[in-house]
Amino acid sequence: MRISKPHLRSTSIQCYLCLLLNSHFLTEAGIHIFILGCISASLPKTEANWNDVMNDLNVIKNLIQSIHFDATLYTESDAHPSCKVTAMKCFLLELRVIFQETNNKDIRQTIDNLIFLANNSLPSDVNVTESGCKECEELEEKNVKEFLGSFTHIVQMFINTPSQ
Repeated sequence: MRISKPHLRSTSIQCYLCLLLNSHFLTEAGIHIFILGCISASLPKTEANWNDVMNDLNVIKNLIQSIHFDATLYTESDAHPSCKVTAMKCFLLELRVIFQETNNKDIRQTIDNLIFLANNSLPSDVNVTESGCKECEELEEKNVKEFLGSFTHIVQMFINTPSQ
């Protein structure tokens, strides 16, 4: 699935649009547009669907079978549910390693899309540190097949958890 999600909100674009509209329309209507734009920019973002992340992950699994990829990746194999956001951040960082190591255009595009969707699917308070969780570098290094299997498990944890 490609990034064609009109329901995802880009706050910075809305703010720039508000400023642009405000500078050209200094009338009462322009001020109303500016205020409404600022209010909508502060609303919680609409989160993407974890099922879309899972679909892209399955595409990557299928595509990676057709190439030789022998790098080892930091893999969280038994993440506690309270550490799922930290684990997801590590998986997304390691996906960038696959992106850098492959020349396969389809894999690279799918990884870009998956990272975008996953980042937009994470809770809005994603910068909150989960205590007691392992840092990425503390995780065991595993091959790409095991990495993708564990990644699938973490995504399932998000799918099976109600939105907060």
